[in-house]
Amino acid sequence: MTLIKRNPLTPTLPRFFDDFFLRDMFDWDFKNNSLTNTTLPSVNIIESHDRFMVEMAAPGMVKDDFIIELDNEILTISSEKEISHNLKEGENFTRREFSYEAFKRTFHLPKTVVDASKIKATYNDGILRVAIPKKEEAKALPPRRIEIK
Repeated sequence: MTLIKRNPLTPTLPRFFDDFFLRDMFDWDFKNNSLTNTTLPSVNIIESHDRFMVEMAAPGMVKDDFIIELDNEILTISSEKEISHNLKEGENFTRREFSYEAFKRTFHLPKTVVDASKIKATYNDGILRVAIPKKEEAKALPPRRIEIK
């Protein structure tokens, strides 16, 4: 998914078609995939005046389970986790199936829009939040009135 700066003053119909034709289902590069039959964590992307916020629903994990990397303009959030079950004394496996979960999500962050040196991440209550600040020149200026002389 690409983060795209939007202008709220533009008509909504062209944006609808942009979103329709640029969705992840047309991304055949397999950048957003799960390495097993697990479900990919859902993501919200919120834009405000000064930043983008990526929220990823990942309950039951701890912050050390995530790997967040930025390579040029590609932000990657991934995780690999093996779930093991410890046996108590006197117990034996009659059948054991390993549980392994892995996912990888990628996002394109244009260098002209985001300040990559100030990206921060937190994990709390099952939600991973990645704050991606905008560069000063990319922030929308408030409307101003122009005097006629």
